[in-house]
Amino acid sequence: MYSGSEETEAIPMKNRRESTAPLPNRARELRSELVRKIASSIGSAEKQVTDIPGLTLTRRTSPTAPASGTYEPSLAVVVQGRKRVNLGGTAFIFDESRFLLTSLDLPIVGQVIEASEQAPFLCLMLKLEMTVVRELLSREEIPQMPSDSPAMATGKTTPELLNACCRLMDLLKNPQDIPFLASLIQREIIYRILKGPEGARLRAIATLGDQSQRTAKAIAWLRANYSKPLRVEELAQSAGMGVSTLHHHFRALTAMSPLQYQKQLRLQAARGRMLLDGLDAASAAFEVGYESASQFNREYSRLFGQPPMRDIRTLRAPSTPPLESFSNR
Repeated sequence: MYSGSEETEAIPMKNRRESTAPLPNRARELRSELVRKIASSIGSAEKQVTDIPGLTLTRRTSPTAPASGTYEPSLAVVVQGRKRVNLGGTAFIFDESRFLLTSLDLPIVGQVIEASEQAPFLCLMLKLEMTVVRELLSREEIPQMPSDSPAMATGKTTPELLNACCRLMDLLKNPQDIPFLASLIQREIIYRILKGPEGARLRAIATLGDQSQRTAKAIAWLRANYSKPLRVEELAQSAGMGVSTLHHHFRALTAMSPLQYQKQLRLQAARGRMLLDGLDAASAAFEVGYESASQFNREYSRLFGQPPMRDIRTLRAPSTPPLESFSNR
């Protein structure tokens, strides 16, 4: 194996300047390249679901109001601007230098906090396929790491990751190459995440038999059945865990208890039904599983800051900043 000096001597003189360029400069160049590619592709739109499976682009020209939603397992790479995502009581801020990794379906509150007409917020979000993660884990010598950490993390955006994202974006101009090359580049992106410290949670959840994977099954059930009554004992039994074990791992992953998780899903769904479909508060509460209108109003006010219908009127007011757009849904 060559030492650093030996590798330098092995580089032809004409290539040495480029190959030994400072890492921050290389990251800056790639980021600028991605800004141009995303801006060219998305134009003046706020969101673009691309022809590449799982890849969505987002653009905002001003900060947004906090909005609740759910993030799927995904990678979000910001190339311009800044965003904050709140999970339970924890805030994750990511920008040009740090990506956001989500390894489970998580109810969050998101907000673009830095954007302007001159420098729009630009982000690409790539959905992560767990089948690909498991396949890579079976083929690569990737060390296992402790898994008691949230299913959301930020990590340093490296030149290698930016380079892969640039090549993925290039495929949009060569759609005939997407069926063959898109999956290869996405595999490389997942590989680079797994090799880094932020991939610990992704590795744990993808590993069959791990407590995190069992907890993921419980979370999937809640996502599909949030309007049904929740009996934690039955949820734990279906996941093959004891109640206390489920609570411990559930909170470690999501920063909330199963009941709090269900409550956020219900309230988010009710807000969407009122805002988009015109339902009144009582009807929305009943649809998402509430039996008490007063309990619904109380918990809604606690999460969103004001009673249901007043909140909806505020969101519809022309003076209200636009809501954050959830780009992987």
